[in-house]
Amino acid sequence: MEADKNNQTPGKQPTLEQPGPPGGVEEIESLRKANADLKRSCDDLNERYLRLAADFDNFRKRTARQTEEIRTYALEKFAVELLDVADNFERAQKSDDASLREGLESIQKQFSGLLEKHGIKPLSCLHEAFNPEEHEAVASIPSEHPEGIVVEEFIRGYRMHDRIIRHAKVAVSKGNNE
Repeated sequence: MEADKNNQTPGKQPTLEQPGPPGGVEEIESLRKANADLKRSCDDLNERYLRLAADFDNFRKRTARQTEEIRTYALEKFAVELLDVADNFERAQKSDDASLREGLESIQKQFSGLLEKHGIKPLSCLHEAFNPEEHEAVASIPSEHPEGIVVEEFIRGYRMHDRIIRHAKVAVSKGNNE
């Protein structure tokens, strides 16, 4: 019975270790650490993926906005050149010849319709407060109007959609200097 006490069977050597998983406790800890490292790495990669997906979505939206803006303002240079023609028509309208005046008025009406069709509209500025975003002051003169009011328009300003493409050149009141 002493053989049973020492966990021995006749003819076998006594064993000091209990049967268990191969490699022992050290190997289990090593595997747990490797598993934790892999989980952390997976979480990092997933986070990078989500950031890249969001960045790509923002890039796609920004590109769509830029494309739309390019399409909207593609004619801006051309429109600025046409404005000189519009100015000449306005000057010719002020002439004294009645038939010339009628023809020019007809042409200007057609031309203004064309500009408006492409989103180009004149700025109104006479008797309004000076606005540096729309007006360029080229003179400051005394008048009966309060200070800072546009009293004369030398060259008309224009807006294309929501962007100023040419500032109006104006004279601004200094007020009444008596």
